[in-house]
Amino acid sequence: MFVRSRSQAEPFTTKDGSTIRSLLDLSCAPVRGQSLAEAEVGPGQATTRHRHPSTEEFYYCVEGSARLEVGGEVRSIREGDAVLIPAGEPHQIYNSASKPVRILCCCAPAYRHEDTELLPDGPALA
Repeated sequence: MFVRSRSQAEPFTTKDGSTIRSLLDLSCAPVRGQSLAEAEVGPGQATTRHRHPSTEEFYYCVEGSARLEVGGEVRSIREGDAVLIPAGEPHQIYNSASKPVRILCCCAPAYRHEDTELLPDGPALA
């Protein structure tokens, strides 16, 4: 068994502009095929539209609400919502709320910075 506390995960900013805490990934745990991170997007902020050519992602909203675009489709998400982001699909999140939105991000295969491609803006999220 391997256990890692959220307090052990130092936050950092990813290529897409979100603040991430890597909870379990290749850099900190004996994982092989997946990773788990907590992402936070502050009020009035958005990630840069991007895609992961070889990584499938699950988002699970644990706190707050936001607008999310995946592959050109825009929807509102809120606490308790789970989202599938297929490998290669462009996506972006925008937080128009007054509080941060926190999302658990599960990636398979495990997240790698090299698998993030930044893209031009897509559909309006506001």
